[in-house]
Amino acid sequence: MKNSANRILTIAVILLLLLNIAMVVYIIKQRSHPKPPRGGNPMEMMDKELNMTEQQKAEVKKLRDEHFETIHPLFDSIRSAKVAYFGLIKDPNVNDSLLNVYNTRMNDLQSKINKLTFDHFRSVKAVLSEEQQRKYDDFVQKMMQRKKDSTGKKK
Repeated sequence: MKNSANRILTIAVILLLLLNIAMVVYIIKQRSHPKPPRGGNPMEMMDKELNMTEQQKAEVKKLRDEHFETIHPLFDSIRSAKVAYFGLIKDPNVNDSLLNVYNTRMNDLQSKINKLTFDHFRSVKAVLSEEQQRKYDDFVQKMMQRKKDSTGKKK
């Protein structure tokens, strides 16, 4: 009985050792074959897809910089609101109306960002020729579909 138990344990240890060696080899092989980056810089992708002129590139960059300057404080406000919201978890007596106030605040800020982004996309589109505008519409749709899903994985 003791001999068969030792034999089973020895076989199990050897199998685990072989499995660990196989995993190490697999990991090393994965590192030696880096995956090409997906996507890239959206500005470069847009330039390539729309074949923009230098003047258009400069105008779009200016619009983009202005847009980010406008929405950056809103993202900071959302982040602060989320910190305060989840900080309420410490209070066992927090009421739903207070939670709703924070949720409404975060939703309002996100809605404002969405509207500003929509307006920004329209401003960029106005810089483009008719043919570029058609391609731009498709480009924007592709970019929105590339966003990560709720699990954090690319769609």
